[in-house]
Amino acid sequence: MKTNRIEAFSDGVMAILITIMVLELKAPHDPTPASLAALWPVFFAYILSFAIIAIYWVNHHYLINLAVRVDALILWANMNLLFWISLIPWVTVYLGDNHALPFPVALYAAVSAAGALSYFFLRASIARHHHHEPEFRRLNKTMARKNLIALFIYLVAIVVAFIYTPLALVLIATPAIMYFLPEHGIGFFVNKRSS
Repeated sequence: MKTNRIEAFSDGVMAILITIMVLELKAPHDPTPASLAALWPVFFAYILSFAIIAIYWVNHHYLINLAVRVDALILWANMNLLFWISLIPWVTVYLGDNHALPFPVALYAAVSAAGALSYFFLRASIARHHHHEPEFRRLNKTMARKNLIALFIYLVAIVVAFIYTPLALVLIATPAIMYFLPEHGIGFFVNKRSS
């Protein structure tokens, strides 16, 4: 199977998730700047989640294009990733409504950790087809290390949420900064493969 079906399906899911999230943003009934300012936790949660889904979308595009073929393991690893990403709108609303409370922040971090672990499995399921390529092995090792660092940060954020909630929110945002641009060299590898 070619990668275009898995990529198109995943693109559609992520587009729907972003749309669902924006529909949860409700305008205040009171038309004053103060009532709008009171919604900052909800808007912050939306921005964070939008950025995370957008970063997944960009990195997923490059990752899927590394696949030489798609098999059942890659399909199910991708569905697992999409499942955890699909929970982001729900935890976004929960976080936005309860921003200062430890459990919603910890739950958001837990869903983020599950997403990072799922991305790790998807990357590993694609990488097993490239064991004979030294260039890819180097790239994969770098991606795996970055993926494990992100997972570790999310796991720490779960614990920190019960100690100091603002720091946990900063930790949750940190992997988004790490993944803002795809891994250096991945674009070159994808372009080389398609030419």
